[in-house]
Amino acid sequence: MKRRVYPALYDINVTNLVDVVLVLLIIFMIAAPMLQSGIEINLPQTKATQKDIGEGLVVTITKENKIYVDDKITTIDKFEERLLRERNKKNAQAVYLRADSQVPYGLVVKIVGKIKGLGIKDLGLVVEPEGIK
Repeated sequence: MKRRVYPALYDINVTNLVDVVLVLLIIFMIAAPMLQSGIEINLPQTKATQKDIGEGLVVTITKENKIYVDDKITTIDKFEERLLRERNKKNAQAVYLRADSQVPYGLVVKIVGKIKGLGIKDLGLVVEPEGIK
């Protein structure tokens, strides 16, 4: 009697790997927009729609009136120098201003004036849609 010889199977079952990768991809797609900046602030709310923050520098003003340029703290006196340095480093055209809702209006206007004074035309104000929270 002849014995049957079965060929060795060299196939790798990647179904489980694909499932895990797709789940991780979905998780990162949902979580990525929430990772705008590590500085916690209470953004003002408005009904106006906003476009997503794209490539550019993010200037943040906290309720303690601390100023950050891309998560690096600076003073109002050195703000323009820091902004120009970061802009040249990243070759960014747009600047997005995130200010806490408790920041005095005068400080926000002063920062906007300094940004515009540097010749930056693409300035976005980051807000939160009404009804969130």
